[in-house]
Amino acid sequence: MGITPLHIGMIALGAVIYAVWLFLYLKGKQFEEFFEPLTEKDFPMKEIYSVGYAAIDLLHIKFNSKQDRKLRKILELLYGEKYTEYYLYVTRSQQFATAITILCFAVPLYLLSGELIMFALCVVGAATSYYYYGTTAEEKVKKRSEEMLSDFSEAVSKLALLVNAGMILKEAWVSVAETGGDTQLYKEMRTVVTEMNNGYAEMDALYRFGHRCAVPEIKKFTSTVMQGLSKGNNELAIMLTQQSKEIWNLKQQNVRRAGEKASSKLMLPICMIFVGILIMVIVPIFTNLT
Repeated sequence: MGITPLHIGMIALGAVIYAVWLFLYLKGKQFEEFFEPLTEKDFPMKEIYSVGYAAIDLLHIKFNSKQDRKLRKILELLYGEKYTEYYLYVTRSQQFATAITILCFAVPLYLLSGELIMFALCVVGAATSYYYYGTTAEEKVKKRSEEMLSDFSEAVSKLALLVNAGMILKEAWVSVAETGGDTQLYKEMRTVVTEMNNGYAEMDALYRFGHRCAVPEIKKFTSTVMQGLSKGNNELAIMLTQQSKEIWNLKQQNVRRAGEKASSKLMLPICMIFVGILIMVIVPIFTNLT
């Protein structure tokens, strides 16, 4: 088959895409140190992120959209207010870099296969990667929240037990935080201890704890504890006991829901296996009849 105008157009398009990528790669060399602190586990292929950063710098993109504001809030929960802007640029650079890099394969795959569908698949892949890397932070927050809730009922039960035994809240909090595991909840509890040791009032440290966790159940708990502190240790002990019961009930409900979701996810593979078995049984029968 000869070279058609479509082939020529595709070759020209491929040359433009490669030229743009190469230009951004060379321009991005000056930004490589920006991504050095990142880990390969959390940010795969970080070596090409400078390509995306160069595109952002070249286009003078300012992240002021509704989606950017939403992403800022999510990143603040994950990395703290101090590093929000840094990780916002990392995330957007990651999105641009991966999308542009995937596009570089679109024309070669079309020329090798002769099928436009291969070009279209690369374009869809680029768009998908851009979307995916824009939602990874949100998925991390969801996973973080689930992990916190799984430890929360045990932590509150310990707090209630210690306060009922006569400890003041600060001592009970320190005891639970220091003897807890290395999970996110206990890390945040230890941050509260550090803040109180550095001069923060209990109320302020607890409020910041609830804000950082950003889990409705934990926010409700911290507001209840703050209310109990203002009423005295006896009232606080009663409130903590009540909160402990409510959180255990909530944990049981969450476990039940998770079990229901898992069973519903199994239905599709079970149905597919059933259809496969039917085909294996029915096809030979009809083959023998003909």
